[in-house]
Amino acid sequence: MNGVNILLILLVFSIIVFFHELGHFIVAKMNHILVDEFSIGMGPAIFSWQKKETKYSVRLLPIGGYCMMHGESGEEDSDNENSFANKSVLARMAVIAAGPIFNFILAFVFSIILIHFVGCDPTTLDEVIENSPAEEAGLKVGDRIAEINGDKVYNYRELLLFMQTADLSKSFELKMVTPEGEEYVTKVQPRKNDKGEYKIGVYAGYEKPDSIVTNIKYAILECRYCVKATVDGLKMIVTRQVKSDQIMGPVGVGGTMNDIIEDVKRESSSTSEAVINIILNMINWCILLSVNLGIMNLLPIPALDGGRLLFLLIEGVRRKKIPQDKEAFVNLIGFVLLIILMIVVFFNDIKNIL
Repeated sequence: MNGVNILLILLVFSIIVFFHELGHFIVAKMNHILVDEFSIGMGPAIFSWQKKETKYSVRLLPIGGYCMMHGESGEEDSDNENSFANKSVLARMAVIAAGPIFNFILAFVFSIILIHFVGCDPTTLDEVIENSPAEEAGLKVGDRIAEINGDKVYNYRELLLFMQTADLSKSFELKMVTPEGEEYVTKVQPRKNDKGEYKIGVYAGYEKPDSIVTNIKYAILECRYCVKATVDGLKMIVTRQVKSDQIMGPVGVGGTMNDIIEDVKRESSSTSEAVINIILNMINWCILLSVNLGIMNLLPIPALDGGRLLFLLIEGVRRKKIPQDKEAFVNLIGFVLLIILMIVVFFNDIKNIL
């Protein structure tokens, strides 16, 4: 892994974490909450400047950043009315939720850019292999997959995602729409190929948007797919449908990104083409990881934004603040468990690499 690739990978992680913290920062300012420091990067400060009550820092390690709000740790004895702890429950909930929401906004904006250049993958079939399960089920070129087992689908990758998570020894139901708009329902029984992989024998291509409205529509569908893929991935981890070597942390993701960058370099016919394709691939990773970070942070786990939102929701229902020592204790347990999880994932990444 060369230095340029490492910088590109760090840039991707930095962008998604920076926008997460930027969400907290902007909504805190909108609610007149004092922000003691807003930092780009982590570690020792390279340089910093003070503007009104906020210190702005650029730090050595390009791995995200943070937004430190006055009274965020819950000092209820603060006399400052603009302390985070002294704001209303709704204001505090808005600030905490803003981080994940900004991750989804970032993913949407990058999806518009990516789809403008690459397009989206609708479920209209470009190829149906002869004598395949799909042909036997009556599928034809030009037909569009509308539902899989009753669930609506809009991207061809949703079919691939379904086939990664479903029991393919059994048939599944497809609702199809012909080019003329007629609907029909059929069942498909996947078959194993020479490699022992279940296939049904269909392919679909990419379609570029013909207008800004179509571009926005495809961008929404791209974000929807990323949310679905992330949620399905979490379900598979919880239900132990995936092996340890299939779970990747930051190191594993970085290694995969490095492999993709090297593949793009080899397959590109010119330097300019390689640069464009690498940028588009990095944008694609930003979309997926930003959605992933947004969803993970909304989980009701102590020490994450979702856990803090849960405490605030309880406070709103009780109309009384949760004792700070109890909340701090629960958050500490959650933080310790997260650190343990990060260490386990880190060593799992190293094991998979080796």
